Order: sequence, then structure tokens, then C-alpha cells
Amino acid sequence: MVRKQPRQRLTLPDKLFWSLLCRVWSSWKRTILIVQPETVIRWHRAGFKLYWKWISRRRMSVGRRPTSKELRELIFRMVAENPTWGAPRIHGELKMLGFEISERTVLNWMRRTPRNPEPAKRWATFLANHREAIAAMDFFTVPTLTFGVLHGFFVIAHGRRQILHFNVIRHPTSAWVSQQLREAFPYDSAPRYLIFDRGCNFNDSVVETVWSFGELPPSFSPRT
Repeated sequence: MVRKQPRQRLTLPDKLFWSLLCRVWSSWKRTILIVQPETVIRWHRAGFKLYWKWISRRRMSVGRRPTSKELRELIFRMVAENPTWGAPRIHGELKMLGFEISERTVLNWMRRTPRNPEPAKRWATFLANHREAIAAMDFFTVPTLTFGVLHGFFVIAHGRRQILHFNVIRHPTSAWVSQQLREAFPYDSAPRYLIFDRGCNFNDSVVETVWSFGELPPSFSPRT
């Protein structure tokens, strides 16, 4: 494209004026910007939230009634005082007490029963004693400008909190994760232990890849 009008050139007084202005008014650039970069980022975050809220909106009210706090605490108490009882036994006891609840709901709340803190203390001791021989891998998500989601994969050393490997993909698979592990630990450089959760991307094929390195994979449940 050819300019219809020549570009305006600054004269010497103009240059002196802006040079002095920069010294006495450090925030002069903000007055000529229509939108600040922070504002654009805030708008994008709000739009991303509204977009996915609209995508996942509920069209009608479905599902069971929520379990009351009193009933949840009773289930936790039964599990703590009767460790050999299963979901059918606890469900039957609750029915005799007059509580309307399904056996599946009882099982779900049994899985959320607060656990003994001693295993957590032993796990912390294990991490402290073997920190130089432990690595961990996991995913995190990154929202895009078009309201999509990218999955970031990383492997981190537990001892020095050093990122050993990093990559990004839109649709991760177990085969892709296995290849990332091969790139992260070349030439027999794998640590003794590798920590990861039981996500769908860390299936049996990934575990076999970990075992092929000679590592012991102490996996754990998500959100723990």
C-alpha cells in the first residue's frame, strides 16, 4: 500500500519536548493507549470463563438430593468404628435407622472417609529420605485465545525442583506420554522412583515404559 500523505517528521523542538516529557512524566504512555495489556488479559479470562460456563450449562435439574452433613458424619463414624463393614452392611444399617439413601451413594461417601494421618507421615518421610532419587510427572492446562485448551506435560526432579522435560500438546495420548519419558530419561538417566497419578493418560502402557527404565512407579490417586 502507498501512503496518500507523507509521514509526519518530528522537528528538533518536538524531540526536545518529548525527551523532557519522558523525564518529568514517566506514565505518559498510558494516556495514549486505548486499552492496557492487563485489561485485554482480564477480558480474555472473563470470556473464557463465560464460554465454558455456557458450554457446560445445565438444561434441567437432574440427580439425587444432596447428602446431609449429619448423614455424612454418620457414615464416616460407621466406617471408623467398623472397618470390616462394607457398603451393603452400612446401607442396611442406615435403612433401619430411617435414612433414605442408595448403596452407591454410601459407597461414594465411604471412599471420602477421613483417613489415618500416619500413612501421610510415612509418605513424607519417604519423600525426604529419597528426594534425590525421585521424579514426578503430571499435566496442567493452558487456555488459548480461541477458548481452547492446551495440555502441558512436565517431568520434575524432586530433590532440586528442576524441570527435566517439558512439552505441550492439544490431545495427549499414552503413546505420546511414553515417548516424552524416553526423551526425558535418555541413556539410563532415569531416577529410581517416578511419581504420577492414575489419570487416563498414565495407563498400563505408560507403566510398562516406566518399568523398562528400571524405575519403581509409586502412583497415587488424582487430587491427593
